[in-house]
Amino acid sequence: MATDVDNGKQAAAATGLDLLCELIRRASVTPEDAGCQQLLAARLSAAGFACESIPQGAVSNLWARRGTEPPLLCFAGHTDVVPPGPAGDWHTDPFEPTLIDGQLHGRGAADMKGGLVSMLLAVERFFERHPRPAGSIAMLITSDEEGPAIDGTRKVLEVLDERGEKIDYCIVGEPSSSHELGDVVRIGRRGSLSGKLAVRGVQGHVAYPQHADNPIHRFAPALNELQQTRWDDGNAHFPPTGFQMVEVQAGVGAANVTPPYLHAEFNFRYSNEWHHDALQEKVEKLLAAHALDFDLTWTLYGMPYLTEQGPLIEAAVAAVEEQTGITPQLSTGGGTSDGRFIAKTGAQVIELGHINETVHRANECVRAEDLAKLAKVYARMAEILLGD
Repeated sequence: MATDVDNGKQAAAATGLDLLCELIRRASVTPEDAGCQQLLAARLSAAGFACESIPQGAVSNLWARRGTEPPLLCFAGHTDVVPPGPAGDWHTDPFEPTLIDGQLHGRGAADMKGGLVSMLLAVERFFERHPRPAGSIAMLITSDEEGPAIDGTRKVLEVLDERGEKIDYCIVGEPSSSHELGDVVRIGRRGSLSGKLAVRGVQGHVAYPQHADNPIHRFAPALNELQQTRWDDGNAHFPPTGFQMVEVQAGVGAANVTPPYLHAEFNFRYSNEWHHDALQEKVEKLLAAHALDFDLTWTLYGMPYLTEQGPLIEAAVAAVEEQTGITPQLSTGGGTSDGRFIAKTGAQVIELGHINETVHRANECVRAEDLAKLAKVYARMAEILLGD
């Protein structure tokens, strides 16, 4: 006869809570995976997936696929997490999962080990009901999403391209929801472009400014114009392009000396109204118009992408409405994700995941009941797209 303890263990397994606890206990700070992918691969292998490790340097990558026929539906995510920050800011040990009032606390609970667990539950559920679907399912998991994102998803995609494997539909399990599970589905992302600026001046005594050239004073009007410029008005899918300064440094450590240099860093989150080359050119012309003596180095972290209305978005909206009663908002807001790499292959890509309120913060948490609920949404999407 089953005991209450046995029933509790079975319930935890059915909701994925036990697996999520195991994943959180593994301190997989980028680029560490800490064995998380081995845990997931064991479950996926038992569900009939062929699992392949594709390591690159210090980064762990897992490609798991069941089926060979198109179309291919891919669930994508990452096992790496950001550092927990000061321990004193947490109610509990960030790497010891703790259930408080129905919320499981721990680093990575929402971003995005909870999403990985929901994906795993979904594919297990789907293949129990559809052992011979009209297509294939894969999981792409990396430990490099929160870091440089060089040796993770991009590297796996290169391997897939070399052997002719093409993803048709991709669900990135990033925590997209704002207040209730499923209330936001991201159908694209803005581009991310950063600039590192050095403005040269002439060091001098503050009492004799005529013999100096203060780069702070020179840069201030240019900064004001950069901040006041309306770069575009956005469009039906994207908000207006945003400009933010993230760092300004100058000074020699003395109150009576003007500095010889100013160093600054800024970032654009830009819409598809721009190509990054044109945005760079406009900034450089603006700085030159202010007669600055400057060097500027650009880093493109990701170009904007958009998934147009089609089978994947339709499946997401239908599944969320059926399983939650919510009609999701279709959005391109937020930061960057590995979806930007997958979209470049021609795949339809969306992001749909847990509530994002606590991600990257102390006391990160996920609603325990949402693990199974999101799994049902994912499984229903697979049924709509691939159901036999």
